[in-house]
Amino acid sequence: MGGAIVTLLAQGHEVTICDLTNGEPTPRGSPERRAEEAAAAARILGVARRITLPLPNRELTDTVENRRVVAEVIRDVRPELLFVPYWVDAHPDHVAGAALVEAARFYAKLTKTTMRGEPHYPRRVYHFLTTHYDLYVRPSFILDISAAFERKLEAVGAYTSQFGTDRPGEYDMEDWLRRANAYWGFLIGTRYGEPFVCREEVGLSRLDALL
Repeated sequence: MGGAIVTLLAQGHEVTICDLTNGEPTPRGSPERRAEEAAAAARILGVARRITLPLPNRELTDTVENRRVVAEVIRDVRPELLFVPYWVDAHPDHVAGAALVEAARFYAKLTKTTMRGEPHYPRRVYHFLTTHYDLYVRPSFILDISAAFERKLEAVGAYTSQFGTDRPGEYDMEDWLRRANAYWGFLIGTRYGEPFVCREEVGLSRLDALL
């Protein structure tokens, strides 16, 4: 959802990125290199604050302890909206991450608790598509990211240990993103788009924002 991040910032919103894990253990890169890549990507997108939690890669689980960790971030940042992975995926960390953050959203509003910070309850949870399955997901809405798309590609390009020159002969991420985001854009009459899913109904307060 890099295009959505750039678009939200251009519209005057604040964006904080929270990584649930630093990606360790993984054979691609090192914790130090991935941290440098993440910081570079955040700078390209224009994000001033990026938080990395010490939860384990490959073993991410929706536990009470982890809910409290994420809930404290929510109570600190106090976001209006949460964006989390789509809840159907072959990657167990993506599935667990979606469940964990949705549960942490509920925990963040609790009053009788030892968690740090004041209670806070984000208004909505939106799910971005990051799935290892080849499946069609009907989005709740598609955001026009045409003006932000090239910056999105630049940010993705910062992750050289994950995509690009370090992995010759594998898939072309830039080509895949161009085709995927062009498809979603085509559905709404724009050049590029990013899809989002919400478990709840999405309401409109004005119709002149429709494309």
